[in-house]
Amino acid sequence: MLKVVDGPFAMTTQQNLPPLHRGIVKQVLSGDSVIIRASQGAPPPEKQLIFSGVTAPKLGRRATDGSDETKDEPWAWEAREFLRKKLIGEEVLFRCEKPPNATREYGVVYLGKDLNTAENITESLVSEGFVTVRRTQDNSRLSELEDAAKTAGKGKWGGNNSEHVRDIKWSVDNMRTFIDKQAGKPVKAIIEHVRDGSTVRAFLLPDFNHVTLMISGIRCPGFKLDDKGKPDPNTEVPFAKEARYFVEVRLLQRDVEIVLESVNNNNFVGTILYPKGNIAELLLKEGLARCVDWSIAFMKSGADKLRAAERQAKEGKRKMWKDWQSSSPQLTGKEKEFTATVVEVVNGDALMVKLANNQVKKMFLSSIRPPKEVGRAADEDGKPTPRPKGFRPLYDIPWMFEAREFLRKKLIDKKVHVVIDYIQEARDSFPEKTCATVTIGGVNVAEALVLKGYATVVRYRPDDDQRSSHYDDLLSAETKAIKSQKGIHAKKDIPSHRIIEIDAVKSKQYFSSFQRAERINGIVEFVASGSRMRVFIPKEHCLCTFLLGGINCPRGARPAMGNQPPSEAEPFGEEALAFTKEKCLQKEVTVQVESTDKAGNFIGWLWIDNTNLSVALVQEGLASMHPTADRSKYSRELKNAEDSAKQRKLKKWKDYVEEKEEEEKVEEERTNPDRKVSYEEVVITEITKEGTFFAQNYNLGAKAEALTTKLRQEFQANPPLPGAYTPKRGDICAAKYTVDEEWYRAKVDKVTGSSVTVLYIDYGNMETLNSTRLASIPANCASEKPYATEYSLACVSLPKDVEYADLALKYMREDTMGRKLLLNVEYRVPGVPPCVTLMTEGQEEDIAKNLITDGLLLVEKRRERRLNKLMNEYRAAQDAAKKNHSNIWEYGDITEDDANEFGTR
Repeated sequence: MLKVVDGPFAMTTQQNLPPLHRGIVKQVLSGDSVIIRASQGAPPPEKQLIFSGVTAPKLGRRATDGSDETKDEPWAWEAREFLRKKLIGEEVLFRCEKPPNATREYGVVYLGKDLNTAENITESLVSEGFVTVRRTQDNSRLSELEDAAKTAGKGKWGGNNSEHVRDIKWSVDNMRTFIDKQAGKPVKAIIEHVRDGSTVRAFLLPDFNHVTLMISGIRCPGFKLDDKGKPDPNTEVPFAKEARYFVEVRLLQRDVEIVLESVNNNNFVGTILYPKGNIAELLLKEGLARCVDWSIAFMKSGADKLRAAERQAKEGKRKMWKDWQSSSPQLTGKEKEFTATVVEVVNGDALMVKLANNQVKKMFLSSIRPPKEVGRAADEDGKPTPRPKGFRPLYDIPWMFEAREFLRKKLIDKKVHVVIDYIQEARDSFPEKTCATVTIGGVNVAEALVLKGYATVVRYRPDDDQRSSHYDDLLSAETKAIKSQKGIHAKKDIPSHRIIEIDAVKSKQYFSSFQRAERINGIVEFVASGSRMRVFIPKEHCLCTFLLGGINCPRGARPAMGNQPPSEAEPFGEEALAFTKEKCLQKEVTVQVESTDKAGNFIGWLWIDNTNLSVALVQEGLASMHPTADRSKYSRELKNAEDSAKQRKLKKWKDYVEEKEEEEKVEEERTNPDRKVSYEEVVITEITKEGTFFAQNYNLGAKAEALTTKLRQEFQANPPLPGAYTPKRGDICAAKYTVDEEWYRAKVDKVTGSSVTVLYIDYGNMETLNSTRLASIPANCASEKPYATEYSLACVSLPKDVEYADLALKYMREDTMGRKLLLNVEYRVPGVPPCVTLMTEGQEEDIAKNLITDGLLLVEKRRERRLNKLMNEYRAAQDAAKKNHSNIWEYGDITEDDANEFGTR
């Protein structure tokens, strides 16, 4: 209760009168009773005041456990409304006193700030005929006013009292029907009670429906209730009183509009609008409420404003968010928002997208889950039982295929706008997930998927910020899908895909029908290599392995499977795989089956957008024409494509030499039989296990060292960020050598996950490193050509026996490493490093000849006339080694095993 004190808020105008106070009217209880809040304090003290000398008609009350329902006395509502409209929220002057033996305080209220001009509210009530005066000697003024009101027939003295009794509906029988009747339109209302910051009671006008309303989209801190269902003062919840006070000041007994949106138990859920806007938005901005997903989904509009208001309070750390820390990634610019092309749809909730720099990233659609497997039992440990053999989620989980097809048809090969919402950390056995909102043509892909019933929305904890930036739209879409019983929400007509896997046996059954059909429509589900893929035939409900006919295409790298070890990619195998993937993965194609192989794989031709994929691969230099293609009607196209690739020296034809050039070389050798010698001073830097070696020009060694020093200085000044560089086969980069932990120029030879095999281009040695030990090479270090060149020894080869081959390489290293040598290029063979002879500095010794003499190298058969002298010397050295039974000739002449009688060539 208010403690009366002297000071600026207490003044005495006449002797023997109670002190005069200032306050603001919080609530009008009836036509003769108000609650006044003192002008000081937050929240300030309050007191109930009954107007002295008058009695107002009693308002109707709802039935409670201890009493029956009562109706209004005539003019009770009008009296209450007269005071409400005049006093609520207004500053008043008032006197109050408690008569002896009384339990309540009585007094008079003046509307105004100056007592000389203020309106006496008791006299106004009497003048309007809303109250009855208790006639005493002290009430002569009020009695005169009452007599005047009676004479004028005002208020309750005017007759027809039955018309001034409300028909109050204390409950609504069919709440859902009642909401539908309002059709989402605002209903005028008066807030009668504020239970907590987000729950009120109100009268809906003009029919006086009394409702309890939970404000849509938010939840304020509430009050813990005691055994009697009343707030327990001993268990105060932080900011609960402050939130209620915030709402009372703005809404209690104010004219508002309510938009009814849903029902929760026996309460309505809706939005309250008052002259200054949506009260929910203001509560959120002040940090006195949080957004709640279950009710925000019912809102017809404005949910985005509520989220923005909550975000504003969080960032400002206001009230209940004072200790808030963001869990969302701090991404900006192109890291957070970019345009990309969709190249693959993974199940029903993830996309593979290609960026402008050709990097491919996996993006999960934020806050949704694809259709899940139902009816799968758990074992004794509570873990799901193993799936049956041959289980394929795409086809065997209901609605998964429909979800994938919806995304495939809408997105494959299309440009989309991507905004990263959050990055879900790796946990359990699941890797890190980048989750984003993806839009195409202004349509949110995830929202469209949920609306079709092909996905569900993830439910989060209230304090979890890692969610879609359009989360409320997703909830709204899911509500519509559930109401329409679409997709996974349907109770009947659940799709079932009985897909036939074509193996060696079934291929015989389908082969003849496929041949008769000539061209068949299909969808490429998986690409294993440039010429091998899995194709789904919708018309036959079958999956088959399809091989491109008419070409030889290099294989890509293969992981270990079963007992088979992993295999490395053939030259240009990875490029061919990438080309075929980009062309046809998850796209609709047309195939023509010509034959099958022993494993039941179909062989034939495939078209994508009227392009023959076999021809396209050959034209790009990623495949060559197979001899069997001569019998095909597409042989001319393949031949023209191959000739074009050869002419442009694309990919596998980069070292191709035309037959005319070969003929010119042979003619040159015939007309110029003399061997040409032009020695270059070199230093051998590396010898490979294949017998080739890398040599560095002796005079350029200093330049190579200077370049390496410059590279290291660049990295000392600007250290590279580990992991920032993404290696790609064929790239020139910088690599940190494990022996001396220094940086060198290198070329990426192979990428397997985070392991990268590189060739140090200035020295020739190779090493496998973690990708974090690689970095982008500075521009001023990338332009110079490699200082090490690969060569092979002319006219000789390593022995086939591994032990002798290793021995030959050992002695070759001892004879060459660390010495200045003289190198002469003798001839060139396509696809092989230049073939050379190596002489010691004074031309005293031929390195290859010494190794032949030691029985460590085999002499090849060369027929060039200009090499006759050299070949004679090498053959003589080999004969001496045979005679001495040196090394490979220890048990005689091993070349005799190659005779025709042993069945070899």
